Amino acid sequence: MKRVRGLLIVAGCALCFVLTPGTAAAQSYSPGAAGIGDPYFELEGNGGYDVQHYDLTFSYDPATDQLDAVNKITATATQGLSRFDLDLQQLTVKSVDVNGTAASFTRNGQELVITPAAGIANGSTFTVNVRYGGVPKTIVGSPIVFGSPYGFIHTDDGAFMGDEPNATSTWIPLNDHPSDKATWTFRVTVPAGLEVIANGNLVRHTDSGGKSTWVWDEPHPMSNYLATAGIGQWQFKNGTTPGRIPETVAIDPTLLQSNPSSMDFFYDTTAEATDLWNDTFGPYPFDSTGAIADNATYNGQSIGFSLETQTRPLYSAVRSTSTIAHELAHQWFGDSVSVRTWKEIWLNEGFASFAQYLWDEHTGVRTAKEDFKLDYSRKANDPFWDIVVADPQRDTMFARAVYRRGAMTLQALREKIGDEPFFDILRTWAAQHRYGTATTEEFIALSEQISGQDLSNFFQVWLYTPEKPKKW
Repeated sequence: MKRVRGLLIVAGCALCFVLTPGTAAAQSYSPGAAGIGDPYFELEGNGGYDVQHYDLTFSYDPATDQLDAVNKITATATQGLSRFDLDLQQLTVKSVDVNGTAASFTRNGQELVITPAAGIANGSTFTVNVRYGGVPKTIVGSPIVFGSPYGFIHTDDGAFMGDEPNATSTWIPLNDHPSDKATWTFRVTVPAGLEVIANGNLVRHTDSGGKSTWVWDEPHPMSNYLATAGIGQWQFKNGTTPGRIPETVAIDPTLLQSNPSSMDFFYDTTAEATDLWNDTFGPYPFDSTGAIADNATYNGQSIGFSLETQTRPLYSAVRSTSTIAHELAHQWFGDSVSVRTWKEIWLNEGFASFAQYLWDEHTGVRTAKEDFKLDYSRKANDPFWDIVVADPQRDTMFARAVYRRGAMTLQALREKIGDEPFFDILRTWAAQHRYGTATTEEFIALSEQISGQDLSNFFQVWLYTPEKPKKW
């Protein structure tokens, strides 16, 4: 080893870094992974970066079904990146730039593979602009959602987007996995006379040159499948709940024609349920609540659809108060506290279904214990008991058992440890993981910590054993 003009040279080394004394080692760059590592969706999400914000600008014309858009992504590199992927299905990419400089790109199935002009250093913040367009295609026939259409749904007067679990990439290039949360801005231009409602707060609405532009902003971290932008004719009602939480409800006028009381129904039920869960689960995690109720059809057939899009759930028709209570409970369990991988889905659906037990208690329909008994009354050979709740497998992740057995697990836990520690667990869970992600193992650990009990056998019976529980 010798020193020449201030450089450190290592003799006999086939591949060495050349350093000036006092400087850091040279940055290394490698491709980001094509998938985030979810066991149910191998290619959903991508590795090597963490998205901070999506600034989505798009125009949509229902007369042609054409979408033209640019998505500006602000992200932080979690490794030195020579290239990285986004998820995008079907639509045509026109150009990509990274940090303002044109980048090359290729397509490989749902993977949009982007190679920037220069490597992106680990820990640095970078921007990506993807210009794209086309006619978004609705996903149909998937066993995951029992064959129902989902993703970008073309309606008679516009569109709505219901994306769980893997369909946001039918209309947006992004890191399509719930574990990579980001804040969002939607800038949507539609023909004059149409209106737009999306997540968060309405920032601006302008009309010019036969076009109408709506800007909505969601300042709290959001999992991608919770993003929505409803386009069409809407009747709006704005106000606050009795608990002083801002509320916006948008209803398709055709629903009001067939059911004139539907606006008051959605508005009043949403307000009541939001305030109830605020008192039960802890402070409401977002800036506004509400509902989007669309008279949605696909190929002339009504769609049976409800989804917990962040801040205001999406409904494809007038639903029951229990359904509204379920979707609003997701604002805590699913939206604010989200799954780290999709096998944890009972943390969303079991918790929201347990909230329906509580809603039945609140409205005097049945006690939660009576709801538990109804679900438990299924015979031991019913296929309902065959699913492993904590790992239900991809094509059965939305099976009824995940919902109802998840609710039963929580009610059984409530009865085992008592109301005070049980509701302390739920409130602590919502507070500790606010705007983040969580796992079943973390919930079990918290339950044992707060209850002071060894609950390993209890959770083994309820979450990991594919048979009807007999003792716990």
